[in-house]
Amino acid sequence: MNTPLPNIPKYVIDEDPGAFPQDLLAQMNQLDTPMLGHILWWGHMDTGIRASRDYGPRIAGRALTVQCPGADSTMLHHAVGLARQGDILVIDRLGDQTYACLGDGVAAAAMRAGIIGAIIDGPCTDADEMVELGFPVWCRGTSPVTTRLLDSGGSVHRPVSVGGIAVVPGAAIIADASGVFALSLPDALRATEIALARAALVEERRKTRATDLTLGQLSGATAMVERGTA
Repeated sequence: MNTPLPNIPKYVIDEDPGAFPQDLLAQMNQLDTPMLGHILWWGHMDTGIRASRDYGPRIAGRALTVQCPGADSTMLHHAVGLARQGDILVIDRLGDQTYACLGDGVAAAAMRAGIIGAIIDGPCTDADEMVELGFPVWCRGTSPVTTRLLDSGGSVHRPVSVGGIAVVPGAAIIADASGVFALSLPDALRATEIALARAALVEERRKTRATDLTLGQLSGATAMVERGTA
C-alpha cells in the first residue's frame, strides 16, 4: 500500500504581528526617505521599485506582507480583508514580472479596508486610475496583463523579498517620491530617533553657516584631499 506524500498547504497565514506603535508612526511621519538614506546602508529597496506615475506622497505604516505566485492573486484578495487601519501592502511576486496583481478595483477595496498604499515587486495596472483614487503604489512599472483567481496558493504575514531586501511582517515602511525603506521595528525606532536629531542639528548649522566658504571647506572634503596630497 502506497503512503500518500505529505503536502505543504497551498495557503499559509501566520500570526498577525500586532498593531503598529503609534509613537513610532508619529515620528516616522516627520521623516522623508533621504533623511534615512543619510544614515543607513541597509533597508532601502532597489531603485527599480518606483512611485507609479510619479505619484509618491510620503506614507508610513505597518507592512502587510503578501506572497502571490505567477498569474494568481487569490491570496492578495483574501489578504485585503486581514488589514489593519494604516497598513501598507508589501507584495512579493516570487519573481514574476509579467502579471499585474493590483489595479484600481483591488486598490479601491484596499482603501475601504484602511490600507494606505502598496509596494509591489512587479508591475501594477490601471496606474492613472489609481492616481485619481489617491492610492499610491510603488512597483516595477505597468502591465496590461492581469492576474486571475487561480487557487494556486500564497501567504500572508510571512517574511517576503521585495526590492532586493527581506521585509518581515509588521515591518516599518516609509515611502515617498525618492524610494522605499523597510525596517524592523527596533531598527526603525533607533534610525528615526537619530534621523530627527540629525535633522535638527543640520537646521541649526544652516542658520550659522558661513557663506564665503566652498562646499569642500564646509563638508570637510577639502581637508581630506589636502591631507591625501601632502
